[in-house]
Amino acid sequence: MTSAYPLSWPPGFPRAKSREDGRFKTSLPAALKNVEGSLKLFGSDSRKPVSDIVLSSNVALGVARPSDPGVAAWFTWDGEQICIPVDRYATVEANLQAIHHVIEARRVELRHGTLALVRATMQGFKALPAPPGESWREVFGFQPDTPITREHVEARYKRLASVNHPDTATGSDAAMARLNVARDRAISEIG
Repeated sequence: MTSAYPLSWPPGFPRAKSREDGRFKTSLPAALKNVEGSLKLFGSDSRKPVSDIVLSSNVALGVARPSDPGVAAWFTWDGEQICIPVDRYATVEANLQAIHHVIEARRVELRHGTLALVRATMQGFKALPAPPGESWREVFGFQPDTPITREHVEARYKRLASVNHPDTATGSDAAMARLNVARDRAISEIG
């Protein structure tokens, strides 16, 4: 099951290297409502209900402006798990509003094209389920909203590998495999 917090970013989607200010004039509650409404209308328009909606981000109680404002909208449509991830903008609400516009573009395709056309465009959003278990941040002991670079990941990996490697008295194959998976996920996410 994909989690709403912390952000579950889909494998294979690169993260933005820099972010721009969005020109959207919307609040976080309004942007959430727009995305949820667009998904409901998209399901109705396509006659293929949208279900299992999870809007994943680093927004938490007391953290409305996380350092990583990315948002991933996970849902099931036409029997497939779909993920529309956006981290182009500097705020969570702008990224949510961008997702709303992406969904609305699919609704335009339905009105002027065919369901086959929409299925073809949705292929790019097909997502593997979010990786199960711990996030790479948990494995490495990083806080969810702390900005992390590849250098941070490599340094923490090296330190933890020195005690978790199966050749050490405290290590094991399972512990090292856990570290390797976490490093791969981290590098895939942050580039």
